[in-house]
Amino acid sequence: MEQRIHRGLDGLAKVSALFDRFGEVAPHGLAILATAPKRQLLAGTSSRLDIFGDVPLVIVEEGHLVIRRRTRARKGACIVCYAGAGTLLTAPEPVETIDALEDARITLISEETYAALLAHPDTARVLADALRAAIRQKRDAIANLVGGRPVERVERALVQLARDHGRVVRDGIRLDFPLTHELLAEMVGSARETVSRAMESLESSGFVTREGRSYRLQVDPDRFEEI
Repeated sequence: MEQRIHRGLDGLAKVSALFDRFGEVAPHGLAILATAPKRQLLAGTSSRLDIFGDVPLVIVEEGHLVIRRRTRARKGACIVCYAGAGTLLTAPEPVETIDALEDARITLISEETYAALLAHPDTARVLADALRAAIRQKRDAIANLVGGRPVERVERALVQLARDHGRVVRDGIRLDFPLTHELLAEMVGSARETVSRAMESLESSGFVTREGRSYRLQVDPDRFEEI
């Protein structure tokens, strides 16, 4: 029987943060991803489809990214997806960019690599889990752009960020995500000034606390599904 590698316990397991996040895999899966091309994205850079070539999927290995979509119907842009290490993303569409919020590293998954990973049950399961998570996150991100008062959309966005990029601390959930009011505004489809007022309201109510460049949500993780 082929020996399995538990996530993070073997040198090979560090080939991709995807396996570290979504479960254990056999060595063949790690070997497949080890040969996949990598790209470094510097903080503040914006990358369009042409730099990725003909690849359907991207794995975020390090750093935090957002996918921005620009349309003629509205000024500026909106964020339709955000990602951290271990996230599987579809490559950006022609009207979208992948923007690095901090120095990041990604793995490009070609159709050939994707097919090779799907050929093995354990790596196929990891891909399925990662794609389900990506669909849920993108659905929630799009839902934040419509419906409800701005303060409600900001609150939902913060909870979603906490689910995906939060760390449980003594007094709630700390967001391990480089968040600004400008970024939140693009996440909820509102002006920055409107988001700033919404954040003031949420801070006054005790829902969120700013700590330096980070935020802490005073929420019990067990209540996430109620919000």
